[in-house]
Amino acid sequence: MPLAALDTYADSYETAAQRASANVPVMAPACRTGEARRALNGQRYDCASHIVVCDEQRRFLGIVRIEDLLAADANLSLAALMDPEAPIVAPGVDQEVAAWRAVRNRESALTVVDPQGLFLGVISPHQLLAVLLAEHEEDLSRLGGFTKSSEAARTASEEPVERSFRHRLPWLLLGMVGALLAADLVGSFEAQLQSMVMLAYFVPGLVYLADAVGTQTETVIVRGLSVGAKMRRMINRELLVGLAMGLVLALIAMPLVWWRWGDGQIALILGLSVFAACSTATLTAMALPWLLNSLGLDPAFGSGPLATVIQDLLSILIYFAIATALL
Repeated sequence: MPLAALDTYADSYETAAQRASANVPVMAPACRTGEARRALNGQRYDCASHIVVCDEQRRFLGIVRIEDLLAADANLSLAALMDPEAPIVAPGVDQEVAAWRAVRNRESALTVVDPQGLFLGVISPHQLLAVLLAEHEEDLSRLGGFTKSSEAARTASEEPVERSFRHRLPWLLLGMVGALLAADLVGSFEAQLQSMVMLAYFVPGLVYLADAVGTQTETVIVRGLSVGAKMRRMINRELLVGLAMGLVLALIAMPLVWWRWGDGQIALILGLSVFAACSTATLTAMALPWLLNSLGLDPAFGSGPLATVIQDLLSILIYFAIATALL
């Protein structure tokens, strides 16, 4: 029965049950230590660092460490020698949580017990070590900004020039298409530019500010996703920061433009455009990494070029739309 139950839980990815083995010494509480030592002779187990003490129904009662068994009097019962308070873990618990529970309790192995108290298996010392090493590598990999593993990142950084060229070129071609679309978009507002040539002065600056705000947000989002942060916990904060950035930049830009060029109407157009463009840049910078991550694509590669193209087009459209409405 415990073996079947263990197989059921092992279908879950990276759980305690997946790491546990039922091929360990299991003995009754009335068994004498001398009998237990003789019973171990000639047997081969996946792990014999602990003797699991169970009743007739395989309910877990405690464990006896092998070092305690070897040093104990031959007539002492396992019930008297066992640790009834030994830490246990449920089969569905994440393997990293289980491993750290063993570390905190200074245990070299951990017993897996189901909700009914039935013994399912033992996570052996070498399995605990493997979990800790794997999780440590994964955490370092995430902090480094890649989501697979250090081995995958090393492969990507050492890939041949031809393959690296093929991986990067499509995003740059997309940027070229965006640049052509931006030129067409500016051309569609030729009448406004002819009536007020000064409008053209501020297009590069507006596009830069919106891209800069978007890049900051995008960096925070990509970094957060790489370390497993939840999108819903980042979205409200980044929206508020983006709105605040747009408002402050607009309030700074309007008096400077008015003072330098002496045109209050242009200053108002630019101020409103800065606020709107920076706000939409924040939305774009949050949406694209999340979308690429949801599709299983690396947001660090694709979201930057794609967000730049989209935001440049939006900034130009917002600028000339506001100029058309106010002129």
